Amino acid sequence: MSYRIDSNGCLASVIGEQGLAEATYRGMLRRAVRACEGLARQRTSGQMALLQVPEWRSDLDEIEALATRFRESFDQIFILGTGGSSLGARTITRLAGFSSKPRLIFLENVDPVSVSDRLADCDPARAGVIVISKSGGTAETLAQAALVLDFFRSALDEAALPAHFLVLTEQRDSALSRLAARFSLPRTDHVTDIGGRFAVLTNVGLLPARLAGLDCAALRAGAAEALNRCLVSGESDENLPAVGAAISVGLCQTRGISQSIMMPYSDRLQPFGYWYRQIWAESLGKEKQGTTPINALGTVDQHSQLQLYLDGPDDKLFTFIELEENGGGARFAEDLTHDPDLRYLRGHKMGDLLRASAQATADSLLMAGRPVRRLTLQRLDEHELGSLFMHFMLETILAADLFGVDPFGQPAVETGKRLARDYLKEV
Repeated sequence: MSYRIDSNGCLASVIGEQGLAEATYRGMLRRAVRACEGLARQRTSGQMALLQVPEWRSDLDEIEALATRFRESFDQIFILGTGGSSLGARTITRLAGFSSKPRLIFLENVDPVSVSDRLADCDPARAGVIVISKSGGTAETLAQAALVLDFFRSALDEAALPAHFLVLTEQRDSALSRLAARFSLPRTDHVTDIGGRFAVLTNVGLLPARLAGLDCAALRAGAAEALNRCLVSGESDENLPAVGAAISVGLCQTRGISQSIMMPYSDRLQPFGYWYRQIWAESLGKEKQGTTPINALGTVDQHSQLQLYLDGPDDKLFTFIELEENGGGARFAEDLTHDPDLRYLRGHKMGDLLRASAQATADSLLMAGRPVRRLTLQRLDEHELGSLFMHFMLETILAADLFGVDPFGQPAVETGKRLARDYLKEV
C-alpha cells in the first residue's frame, strides 16, 4: 500500500486524557471491522455499486471519446455543477496544474458577478460546456445552464448548441433532461445508484480528469488497492479506514471531540479538503450525530488557525496529509541566507521548510494533548489520489455505521431547497 497513517497520536497512552482509551479504541475497531465484513458481502453480491466502480473499465472508452472531442474542439471548457458534481472533479484536475490545456472552468455558485466575469472572458466559438446534475433538478445548476445556454445561442446560433454542450444526468425525466431535449444537446448517463458525493470515480470525476489529460485507470487502480486492503485486513490496525472511523467516533462519543480538521500540506490537495468536508458532513450529520468537518491548509492556516487549535477548546481531531516528496523544490541561494535570522534556511530547499513546518505543528499539537493523525503519501499522482478518495469514502461509511446513521442521502437539506423555490415564486 502506498500511503500510511500514524494514528498513535490519538490515543490516551500518547497524549493523555483527551486521547482515546485503548479499550475503547479496540471495541470501536471490532465494530468497524464487522461493518467491513458487511461491505465485503455487499461487494461480492453486487449490491453496492460504489464498491464495484474501481473495477469498471467498460465505461472508459466512452469517457475517452467524449474527452477527445472536447479537447480537440475547444480552448475553454465550462463545467457546471455543484457539490458532488464538482468537488471531486476539481480535486482530480488540480493534479494537472493551472497551465493544462484546454482550460477547465468550474461554475459552482450562482453569484451573478462571478458568472458574468467568467463569460466575459469566453470566446463561445472555442468553448464547450458540460452540465452535471445527478437528479437533473439542482436549482443552481439549472440556473447556470439557462444563463450559459442563452449566452451561447446569442453569440452563435441555436443550431450550433449541440456541438458545444454535453449534459451528464440520470436517465429519467427532469428539468435538465427536458432542457437538453429541447435543444438536442447530447447526453451521457449519471450512474443511478451512486450518490453525487460518492461519484468521484465515475464519469462525474473521470471525464474532467481525461479533459485534463490524467490517467483514469490509475485513479481506479489506486481506489481498488485501498478497497481491497480494507475488506481483507480483518481486525487489524492495518485496516486503515476502520481505524479512522473507530478513532473519529470513539473520540466524539467519549472525549467530546466534535470537530474534524483536515489539513493537507500541499496546495494541490487544497480542493481535497472541500471534497472531504462535503462527504463527511452530509453523510454523518443526521439524527444529532456526526462531527463537523473543517478544511485547512498547511502552512497557511498555521498563521490563521493554530492559536485556536493549540489554546482554544480541546474539541478537535486533526488529520495531516503530507507527501514524502515534500522535501523537494528549489534550493535557497547561499548568498541570500547569510543573515543570522535566515541561517536556518541555508543549504535547504523550499520543501524542507514545508516538511519541517508539518512536523513542528503536529508535535506542538501533541504536546498540547490534541489528537493528531498523520497520513503520508509516497507521491501525489492519480493512483495515490484514487487511494485517498476510496479511503475516506470507506471511513465515512464505517463511521456512519458506528454512529447508527445512513451515510446516503441528505434529507434535511430538502427543506431549504423547497423554500428557495417558493420564495422565488412569491417575488
